Amino acid sequence: MRQKLKITEAIFPMPVLMIATYNEDGSVNVMNAAWGTMQERDTVALNLTESHKTVRNIKARGAFTVSIADAPHLVEADYFGVVSGDNTPDKFARSGLTASKAETVDAPVINEFPLCLECRFIEYQSNEYGCGVIGKVVNVTADESVMENGKINMSLVNAIAFDPYTHGYYKVTERVGNAFKDGLSLKK
Repeated sequence: MRQKLKITEAIFPMPVLMIATYNEDGSVNVMNAAWGTMQERDTVALNLTESHKTVRNIKARGAFTVSIADAPHLVEADYFGVVSGDNTPDKFARSGLTASKAETVDAPVINEFPLCLECRFIEYQSNEYGCGVIGKVVNVTADESVMENGKINMSLVNAIAFDPYTHGYYKVTERVGNAFKDGLSLKK
């Protein structure tokens, strides 16, 4: 028998995304956002309100990066979600992480997170069903520690996912099948 659950803000699993921008003074700002996805192959949609410092930075700089949070940096990733850059201007410095300038956009790459999408800001949607920040992915980089034979190995990324029902984080590390292939066994 199925049980009714409280309606919550999402489905499980949700990616734990680190959205990085530069502040007005050039310092690094990072926020944790679970409400984001790929709209198309090269378009990112982030459900963020305009009240976030990160959104103001994205609009001002016209760019941002999206990194996939990993299990070894869970504490720092969570910190970026519980502390506001408006109230703690040195929030990134306090994390102990490091950043480099992105190759193609005016935004930082957080060195410790192994996978990063560099995005150019396209628009902000604010209608009733708008999803907030829309960005065009113009470059993707991965740390060589998560690469095998020239391809990314997602098991090595050690990504974490957010569970909105219990507010837990879970590791996403084991490949269990082959998309667009395994289901063909039922096609007769």
